[in-house]
Amino acid sequence: MGRVEVSSSRALIAVALFSSIICLLIAPTALPESYSVAEHTTSEAAAQATEGAWLARTGLVLFGLGVFCLGIVKRGWPESGRLLHALFGLLLIAAAVYSHRPFRDGVAYDTVEDLLHSVAATAMGFAFAAGVLVVGWRRIPRWSRIDVIALVAAVAIPIAMSATDGYDGVLQRGMFAIAYLWYLLEVKDTRRKMAFDTVG
Repeated sequence: MGRVEVSSSRALIAVALFSSIICLLIAPTALPESYSVAEHTTSEAAAQATEGAWLARTGLVLFGLGVFCLGIVKRGWPESGRLLHALFGLLLIAAAVYSHRPFRDGVAYDTVEDLLHSVAATAMGFAFAAGVLVVGWRRIPRWSRIDVIALVAAVAIPIAMSATDGYDGVLQRGMFAIAYLWYLLEVKDTRRKMAFDTVG
C-alpha cells in the first residue's frame, strides 16, 4: 500500500508541474498588450495591479507545490537535498504571494511586497542551485548532463540577465524550462525505480 500511495503522489506532482507549465505558457495571452515575453519575466506576468496576473501566479504556485511535495516524498536524494528543494518550492510560492511591482510605468504598487518578492526570488535561485549540487554530488561519478546544465544555468542565466537589456523574459524562461525538465526527470526516475523495486 505504501508504494501505491507514493506512486499516486508522484502522479499528482507530475500533474502539478505540467499544469504549471500550461498556466505560464498561456499567461501572456491574459495580460495587457504591452507585456512582452522577450522583455518581461514571469514575475512581471504575475505582478501587482496587473490584469490577468492570476494565471501566472497560479502557475508559480503549482510549480512550487509540485517541487515542495517532491522534496518531501523523493527517494534517493540526501536529506539536505530534499530540504533545499522543498525550500525552493516554498520560496516559489512566496514569490507568487508577494508579487513583483507592475511592469507598466505609473501604476501604484506596494514597495514592501515587491521587496519581499525580490528576497524570495533571490533565495529561490540559491536554493535551486544548492539543491541540484547536493543531489548531483551524491551521484558522482554518474553526474548526468541535465545536472550540469541545470547547475550552470542557475548561475549563468541570472548573470546574463543582469548584463543584458531587453531579454530578461527569454533568459528567465530558459532557466525555468531547464528547471522543469530537471524536476520532471527526477519524477520519472523515481517512478522507474519504484517499478523495479515492485517487480523485484
